[in-house]
Amino acid sequence: MRALPERDPGVPDHRSAGRYLLWLARKQWWALLISTAYVTVYFSLQALLPAVFGAAVDDGLTSGDPGQLLLWAGAITGMGAGMAVLIVPSHRAEAYNWYDAAYRTVQVVTRDSARLGSTLARRLPTGDVVAVGTTDIDDIGEVFEHAARIFASFLTISLVSALVLRSSVPMGLAVLIGVPLIVLCSGPLMRPLHQRESRQRDLQAEVATRAGDIVAGLRVLRGIGGEHMSETRYAAESQRARAAGVHVGWLTAGLRALQVLLPGLLVTGIIWFGARLALAGGITAGQLVTFYGYTAYLMLPVHGLMKSANLIISAHVSARRIVKILSLPHDLPEPEHPATAPEGDIHLHDAGSGVTVRSGQLTGIACTDVAQAALIADRLGRYRDDHDAEVTMRSTGAGDQDEKASAVRLRDLPLDQVRERILVGTNNAVLFSGVLREELSPDGGATEEELHAAIHAACADDIVTALPGGLDGYAADHGREFSGGQQQRLRLARALVAAPEVLILVEPASAVDAHTESTIAARLGAARQGRTTAVLTTSPLLLDRADHVLFVDGGRVVAEGTHRDLLHEEPRYRTAVLRSATVNGDGPDTGRAAPASTGEKR
Repeated sequence: MRALPERDPGVPDHRSAGRYLLWLARKQWWALLISTAYVTVYFSLQALLPAVFGAAVDDGLTSGDPGQLLLWAGAITGMGAGMAVLIVPSHRAEAYNWYDAAYRTVQVVTRDSARLGSTLARRLPTGDVVAVGTTDIDDIGEVFEHAARIFASFLTISLVSALVLRSSVPMGLAVLIGVPLIVLCSGPLMRPLHQRESRQRDLQAEVATRAGDIVAGLRVLRGIGGEHMSETRYAAESQRARAAGVHVGWLTAGLRALQVLLPGLLVTGIIWFGARLALAGGITAGQLVTFYGYTAYLMLPVHGLMKSANLIISAHVSARRIVKILSLPHDLPEPEHPATAPEGDIHLHDAGSGVTVRSGQLTGIACTDVAQAALIADRLGRYRDDHDAEVTMRSTGAGDQDEKASAVRLRDLPLDQVRERILVGTNNAVLFSGVLREELSPDGGATEEELHAAIHAACADDIVTALPGGLDGYAADHGREFSGGQQQRLRLARALVAAPEVLILVEPASAVDAHTESTIAARLGAARQGRTTAVLTTSPLLLDRADHVLFVDGGRVVAEGTHRDLLHEEPRYRTAVLRSATVNGDGPDTGRAAPASTGEKR
């Protein structure tokens, strides 16, 4: 059996929900063909079984010929054995179709979510994304699991109709007219079912989004006494979603009742009609048995077709939500004519603030405004584009006269190249659940020595030692078992393991005690020796270890030099960093390590 999911799921057609489903069908056409062949043979044997029973009655029982009876009994046994043999491969083929469609959908949505990044959170409610992993992939998988039965049902219905026509034209016409009528009778329910199911999914997504917002902001809500108001809103939205679900349930129940009632009426009518023909001598007793078997069998494909219509509606609703994600444009568009990135060591220059991150150095950037620091980090990593504040990359090999000519704007480079060369580490970065080793090195490319070196530089050795299993231990989602300072150190370790060409850190030690902060400051430079690093912070401990410090006030660089020079020459800088030291409990030290505090900040 082939391993799933595939390494490359392909490029989906997201122009519409129907086109996306067709794209999935094309990607697994061979699997659909194999499952259809298995199911069609299985259904055909079922459809032919009543004919063999009828022949056994006429040629064996009625005629009293033991040889004919044994012959037809052998045929029935052989057909039963063939059906038994086909059950396993048919089920495996259908299960493969489910997994292929469902996990291919997960792959393309996950890949696109990673591409969109924060754009996804801004453009789409959380509930819509959650629904993909909870209900949508199931709906997509189910319709492809039953796809083979749709074709097999049509084929065997046609086969049965032909066999009945051959034996009795009136009975054949009854089947040919009755089956389409049954399917058409459920048609008026399909459109309102589609509309109501779409409405219900939207309301479910809103409820999921509301629940996520409440959980994320629960501490704030408790602080301002907003719990009751949030609870009331959530309850109201839940009731609307419940009511929409009830409306869908009524229609679904009505459709399923028709799926039982109408085929039952068809069977009753054909049996009544056949019995009258048999009493009148129009058909034999064996033919009556055959016709009864046909009509009883027809309930299966007819019921399957009506169920498939239900599945197609659900899959279309789910595909529409998936297409909505896949068609979202990125906030940072790719350049129409990508430029060539400079080779070798590079400088980064932010024209909006005047900040230059020098190649091979540890640059400290102290901002009087926290929001301005975040803005500079976003621009340097191209997490936002400001046309009046371009960020450029240039090779360090260019002379002063060639500096302007060699500079390339970040927004003129493909985004994946920017992400490959520049890494921005913030305290909002998520720690995922799983083995700690895989969390620190997701691609598995880091050696044991590199992992331990990064952990040591981030002062996170004690975290690994305390975790059961060490690096092979399991970490919970968002690092819930770790304190705020421990989470921060693990984020720093992960950034150091990645070893990017340019590393931009935003307050990497704001949640640890002064002693740990001093240790991180001492080790960070050595860990990034010879590589380009920028640290946006007002911590005197970190700034004192920087090769060069830029002071940003009012959004512009107003002074630069070493930390100690700026302390003596720039009063505004001294005020900013000493205020930060006092707030963090480090005391009025001018750059030397402060005494260890009682513990990390949570």
